[in-house]
Amino acid sequence: MSNPFQAKWSKQGHSLCLGHWIISYQDTAVALPEKQLNNDMGTWGVYDPIFDDDPEYSEGKTEDDWIIANADWLAEVFIAHNIEVNEKNMRWFYQAIDEQDWRCGSCGGCM
Repeated sequence: MSNPFQAKWSKQGHSLCLGHWIISYQDTAVALPEKQLNNDMGTWGVYDPIFDDDPEYSEGKTEDDWIIANADWLAEVFIAHNIEVNEKNMRWFYQAIDEQDWRCGSCGGCM
């Protein structure tokens, strides 16, 4: 089965900090809490605009650590949208957002 979650950050280019998350589960919109809606998700990756392929500049939480740190609010979101609260769905959610995650300054727009 493929990932039932889709995630997109609404802004691209040099204005990442002005965006918000667009999340869906099986093509149905998922509303996030305000804190998560307008901010990066803190997933693991290299977000430096100059050294974007240098693992020395990695930051954020790995999948396991992120799930532990975010399980409470994520479970509430799942319940509100009738999504089964289980480890597989939490991993799929992380994997979907990880592809689109960003950091303030990672686009170079504020440099």
